[in-house]
This record gives sequence, C-alpha cells and structure tokens, in this order.
Amino acid sequence: MKLTYRPEIDGLRAIAVGAVILYHAQITILGYQPFKGGFIGVDIFFVISGYLITSIILKELVTTGAFSFKHFYERRVRRILPALLFVMLVSLPFAWMYLLPSSFIDFSKSILYSLGFSSNFYFHYSGQEYGAESGLLKPFLHTWSLSIEEQFYILFPIVLLVTFKYFRNYLIHILILGLVISLGLAEWTSRNYPSTSFYFLHTRMWELLAGSILAYFEITNGKRSENKTLNLILPGTGLFLIGHSILLFNDKMFHPSFYTLSPIIGVCLIIWFSNKNELITKILSTKLFVGIGLISYSLYLLHYPIFAFSRITSFTDANIFKKLILVGVVFILSIFSYFFIEKLARLKLKLNNFLTIILITIFFLIFNNISILITNGYEKRFYKNNDFLLQRVGTGSFDHDYVGFETNYDYDSYDRRKNILIVGNSHGEDILKILSYTNLRDKFYFNITSPIKREKDYNFQVSYFYDFLTKGEANLDTRGNYNKADFINHLKKQYLLSDLIILATNYSPKDIEILDDLIKIIKQDKKKIIIFDNSIIQKKQSGINSNKLMDYIVINKKFPNIEDLDIIEKQLFNDKKYVYEINDKIKKIAEINEVFLFERLNLYCDTIKKKCPVVTDRFYKIYLDSSHITKKGAEFFSKKIVKNEMFMKYLNSTLHISSN
Repeated sequence: MKLTYRPEIDGLRAIAVGAVILYHAQITILGYQPFKGGFIGVDIFFVISGYLITSIILKELVTTGAFSFKHFYERRVRRILPALLFVMLVSLPFAWMYLLPSSFIDFSKSILYSLGFSSNFYFHYSGQEYGAESGLLKPFLHTWSLSIEEQFYILFPIVLLVTFKYFRNYLIHILILGLVISLGLAEWTSRNYPSTSFYFLHTRMWELLAGSILAYFEITNGKRSENKTLNLILPGTGLFLIGHSILLFNDKMFHPSFYTLSPIIGVCLIIWFSNKNELITKILSTKLFVGIGLISYSLYLLHYPIFAFSRITSFTDANIFKKLILVGVVFILSIFSYFFIEKLARLKLKLNNFLTIILITIFFLIFNNISILITNGYEKRFYKNNDFLLQRVGTGSFDHDYVGFETNYDYDSYDRRKNILIVGNSHGEDILKILSYTNLRDKFYFNITSPIKREKDYNFQVSYFYDFLTKGEANLDTRGNYNKADFINHLKKQYLLSDLIILATNYSPKDIEILDDLIKIIKQDKKKIIIFDNSIIQKKQSGINSNKLMDYIVINKKFPNIEDLDIIEKQLFNDKKYVYEINDKIKKIAEINEVFLFERLNLYCDTIKKKCPVVTDRFYKIYLDSSHITKKGAEFFSKKIVKNEMFMKYLNSTLHISSN
C-alpha cells in the first residue's frame, strides 16, 4: 500500500546518516571530537523504520482487511539486498589485499552472518565492543543494525497481523506495553550486560515501536497534529534534542537506556508535528537534505568499509583533510549505488530476473567466504615458506637495512641549499634516515661528521654525540663546563658553515648535565637549534631493552593478529615512565634557553589513538631493536614529519624554507 511521500522524513534520514558518518570518521578539531554522539543516528533510523513499516502494514490492513506477505517481503528484499550485496562484492578485493588471515576470516564470518540476518549475534558473541578501536578495522561491523531491522521485518508483520485480527481493540495497548518493557530491559541490560543491550533486538525494539505508535495514531485518527502552536514549536524542539545528543552524547554512556529517550523523543516530535508551513520541515525538505536522505542507505553501507580499509592502510592517519576527501568519495560511490543498484533493483528488474541475480550473487558470496574459512584466510597470500609476514619483519633483532651513504666530511660551500648539521649518536641517524626520504633534501644540505655514507646529490653525516659528550673529563674545562674547543675541533668546519644545528641523540643523564652549556655555546655563535628528545619507544628495565613485536613473534612463533598488534602498540604508548623522566628534563632546558623542541612522541606515536605503531601500513617492521628504526620505518615516518606544522613552521620562519 503506497504511502503519502513526506520529504522531511528523507531529511531526517540525512541527519541520521550524516551523524553516523561524522562519528565513524572521528573528525577531530583542535584535539576534540565534536560528533562523539553521532552513533545516535542509528537510533533515528530505527524510529523511522518502525514508523514507515507499521504505516505500510496497518494502512493495508485497515483499507483491505488483508495483508500480502509476498508483496511486503519482495519490497524489503529489493530495498535491502542489492546494495548490500554490491558493497560485499566490491569489498572482497580490498580484504584480499589488506587483511591478515585472522582478520580475513573475521571479515568472511561477518559477511556470512550478515547474509543470514544475524551479524549482530556474531559481533556480540565474538566479544566485539562497538566503538572500540578494534571495531574500526572491521569492514562490516555496521551491519549489526541491518540485522536488527531485518529481524524486526520478519517478526513484526506476523505479530501485528495476529494482534490486529484477534486483539484489535488492544493493539495500541500492546504496542505501548512492548515499548515500556523493551525500554526497561534496555536500561537494566545496558548497566549489567552492555553488549547484549547494544546488539540485540529486544533492547532496541522500543525505538522501532516508538515509530510504530506514531503510525498507529496517524492511521486510526486519519491525521497528525493540527495544533498550529505545537506544530510551530515542537519540530524545533525535536531537532534541538537530536542535535544535543549528537554533540554531547559519547560512547561511554549507557546506551540504549533512559538517556536515549532524548533523541528518540526528538525524532517523534518532528515526525508528528512537522507540517509544510513550519521552518524545520521546510529545511528538512530542501533538495540537499532530501538528496542525502535518498542515498542514505548506500551512504550507510559504503562508509564503514571504506573508513575501515583506510585505517588498515593508514591512508588518513588522523589527517582531517584526507578524511574529508574520503567522505567525498563515499558520497560519489553512494550516488552511483543509489541510481545504478538501488533504483534499478526496485523499479526496473522483473521479479524473476531480480531473484536470479540475487541468488547467484548470494551463492557466490557464500562459496567464496566458506573457501576463505576452509583455507584459513588464504594465508598463503602473505605466508611464503610458512610466514610471509615474518619475512617482512625478520626473525632477529636487526635486519641490516640502514640507509646507505658514502663518506664525505666536507661541505660543498657553493651549494644553493641551506646547511643543516645533525649532532647525535645512532638516534641522530634515525632522524637522518627520516629526513632522507622527504622532499626536504631539495631544500637543505644535511651534514654530519662521522664516517657514515653519502648519497650523490646531498650530504649527510653524523657526529656521534655519545662519543664526545660522555667520554669523560677530557671534554670538560676546570669548572666542569663543556669545552668549546673540543666541540669545534670534533665537528670541524661543518659546524662553522651550518645554518641550523639539530641535536638528536639518546640522552644519558651525563648528556643532560652538559646540554645546557652546549646550547649556550651554539647560541653564542648565532646558530639556530632544534632539539629532538629521546625516542619514546625505548624502554629500559634493569638495563634490558626490549622489542615487543619481536618478543611476541619469538614466543608465539607467528605474526600477531590485529587485536594483539593493537595491544602491543598501546603498551608501547603507555610504558614510557623511564623516557619521560629524561624528556621532561630536556623540555625544561629547551624552554629556559628558548630553543625549539621536537618531541619524538608526536612523530613515533599517535597521541589521539594512544598507540605507537610497530609495523608500517604494509606490515614491514619499523624498529630494528628496542628503539632504532629500519629503512621502511624511516619511509613511514618521513610522511609524518613534513606534516608536522610546528616543525615546518619553524624551518620556514628561521631559514625561509617550506616543504612545498
């Protein structure tokens, strides 16, 4: 039975899907995520679904006294499956390329359960907490909500038909009672069994029934609200309640629960009190909102796997501009999906042709994903001679992949580039490696004085900080201060010709004692200085340095799965007490001397996700040992250092050089 089209409902869909996309994109502005309550968009969808589905069923029952299950389920299948199957198909190649075997198996199970309208059960029983970082890497986690709607579509028409036929006078009482019981269960279960409450139908049904109750009153009364005052005030109130939830809710609150009443009431107010003469209705009925609402299903389906694969490949790396580009890509693909998948399936294909295509696609997906399970995630994609990933990271502490340079002790004084001297030990070499992979090589002439190697079109040398700063009293004058003559003699003319000095070493307590004097010497000669503090990755316990990734591999004889890798990287971030004691001292010295300090934490770690990566986006190891980086690690960090606004701003302001 066809319903009167209400464009503002599509406008509500636009708000719902927009909130969800912004939430999953984790847009961060000045260190704050303004859309932490965006998950509430799913709850908005539930209310809309309950309202529309109940309207369809009840209108047909009231008008004809009968209900066609065949027609109803045909429309639901045409609406749900084509776009869903399309997203599954296009996701498979990316899963093949980027997912480790264990994650590939999880991916396949989520598809199979989703095809069986039960992925919400799968994610609950597999222990997947919604909103957890590990969930952001699961391309089909978002299908839990589709499974709930599908289960509702299967059960509710039967319950509604039986109730309408035998208990018609009590239908509204039963709907209200169901809402109250479901809401009570949601409140109690969220506090005691949060995963069950989040993923299961019985604690979500009250949101769907809220829409059902609106549909019941509209059909039985033949109209919605006609109170002009309320019609002008309450849609705006409803929008405020929704906006308040999106901006101020967070995924740590009990949900769904009594708290969730706020946005649900907001949606109900808009649905019931909206009218063509009211401002909110006019806004929601504009072409922009309606257009987004029309493609909202494709937007919802596509955005999550695209975001998940972008995180797996480190495409965005917390870069807001890349995230916005990705959102644009999601919209373009969704427009294509809407016009060439959704509309084609609903309006153009005859039933027999439609069912043939759907069944062939489903059988292909089932066969394909079962084969993934049988072959243990096609582990031979990555594992050659038993373990491809172990080959990538190596089985020992070192893999001999330092950046190579030829020996050269002299500046080419006529060179057009600025001269930068890196003073430090092997940790200075790490900065050298990183800078060597940036386009800064075209701007600077890097010089360091130890016999490392030189590449033909730019000069890098390292002066080993440790060798001459901790060698003993020979480098100190009678007052215990650092001897400038020894410093200059060691660095020779590289120091004299340098425009910028970078101090980058593994500072010992003795180095910290000397650092203040060293900075004063350099500043007296009017040299610009950048200090890199100690590597945040290094961990010392009883003099033992540990590489957590290699420790895991040695103990478990395998490469860690995504979940274990996540644990390792978070442990590295949290286990930094020893390093911070030194770095705090370096920071104070830098502040006193008004010297620019580059904190390696901001380079080596993700301070938003609170983790320090140990492998690149292609699963090459980043660290040779407990703290020194590999060539692949240098390539990985080189992309980050030129995006560090403070670092590049300092280079530009002091040496009038940019990275462009």
